Amino acid sequence: MLKMKNITDVYDMRVFTDTGDYFGDIEEVIVTNTKIFGWKVRATKNSFLTKVLGSAKGVIVPHQLVKDIGDIMIISKTAVPSYNPDEE
Repeated sequence: MLKMKNITDVYDMRVFTDTGDYFGDIEEVIVTNTKIFGWKVRATKNSFLTKVLGSAKGVIVPHQLVKDIGDIMIISKTAVPSYNPDEE
């Protein structure tokens, strides 16, 4: 059975990668005509995005990379910018 969710229910939802990394929080949805184009994910304290982006505020994740939305959002690991901890 298909479960429906209001877009407003998704704001501030925590986002995780399919490998279990905390990615950030949903800040905004990007809608084109009648379809969801993508999700603006805010880099929050202790998130993977903060480590990767540094001073940037967040990223836009295309909706095609979203795997599931429930109590949290799960996105594909391919949405994660490349990160090499040895470069720090």
